[in-house]
Amino acid sequence: MSWKNQSGGPWGNGPRGPWGSGPSSSGPTPPDLEDLIRRSQDRLRTMIPGSFGAKGIILVVALVVAGWFLSGFYRVQPDEQGAVLRFGKFVGVTQPGLNYHWPYPIETVLTPRVTFVNRIDIGMRTGEDTRRGTSVMRDVPEESLMLTGDENIVDVDFAVFWRISNAEQYLFNVQNPEGTIKAVAESAMREVIGRTNIQPILTGARQGIETGVQELMQSVLNSYKAGVEVTQVQMQKVDPPSQVIDAFRDVQAARADAERSQNEAQTYANRVLPEARGEASRIENAAQGYRERTVVEARGQAARFLKIYDEYQKAKVVTRERMYLETMERVLGGVDKVIVDSAGTRQGPGGVSAGGPGGVVPVLPLNDLLRRQPAPAAQTQGATR
Repeated sequence: MSWKNQSGGPWGNGPRGPWGSGPSSSGPTPPDLEDLIRRSQDRLRTMIPGSFGAKGIILVVALVVAGWFLSGFYRVQPDEQGAVLRFGKFVGVTQPGLNYHWPYPIETVLTPRVTFVNRIDIGMRTGEDTRRGTSVMRDVPEESLMLTGDENIVDVDFAVFWRISNAEQYLFNVQNPEGTIKAVAESAMREVIGRTNIQPILTGARQGIETGVQELMQSVLNSYKAGVEVTQVQMQKVDPPSQVIDAFRDVQAARADAERSQNEAQTYANRVLPEARGEASRIENAAQGYRERTVVEARGQAARFLKIYDEYQKAKVVTRERMYLETMERVLGGVDKVIVDSAGTRQGPGGVSAGGPGGVVPVLPLNDLLRRQPAPAAQTQGATR
């Protein structure tokens, strides 16, 4: 007979279980709370050497609480700022050094690097060459190809340098700061390139484009309250698309030759024009001097004539005779003269008359002989020696 069919069980009367008294139940028996506490104490005693009793437990709890409080100390590095969160809400910023916050899970700290300058490359990627073990630059056309203001296509690779200016805004206002900065940089570059013709982009307008992109990026990020400062935009490579780069280089060479020719022409003009201006100034000054000299001489002659006229008015006959004699002296002073009297008798040298009346005979040219006299004298001296 089975024990289940017995009224009292094998060890006694009444409705008992197989291992003790009490009512039997078909469902599970609820756990005994006191038994659980006793078992926990026994297990803790086995884990701790010796028997500390209640004081030991209090000591252990105190050590755990002290360790929990000490876990609130943290260090912020010199290039970081500490952003303190209390139950996930931002409550303040801590500066570099040793700081304290309420331990987890009450408060936590994020430490972004606020002085470190980050870099984002757009239009290019740096990869590793596994065969050579060196880094190589890979072009990303979907980011670098842009449309210019004169409807040409240009390939622009550039880098953006930025840092965190406000830790709170950087951590909580933008979900993906780096992705946002990259998207804003690409959009700003496309806008600036779209307002500029291709020739300045390829030659001397890089600095202006970089400044324009930096200012536009900073304006957009400030409107987002991203807590980011753009420190520099640097254009790495600016070329036409690879399919037409040879034609663009030929055009560039032709423009360089044209510019060189213009510079040479300008140099020639700068040399010739000053010379022409100097010559014109010299001629003008000479004409001015001649005019002044002529005017002064005319005024002097006029003044002299007036003085002579005054003298003439005082003694007309004497003045007329004197003027006649002075004029004859001035005209005939350096000319050989032969004087023939009214009777036809020629007055020769020494006042001796020669020839008959009305007749003119040749005269010995004493003046010419006197001019030639030094030559025979020199020959006579040479012969004497």
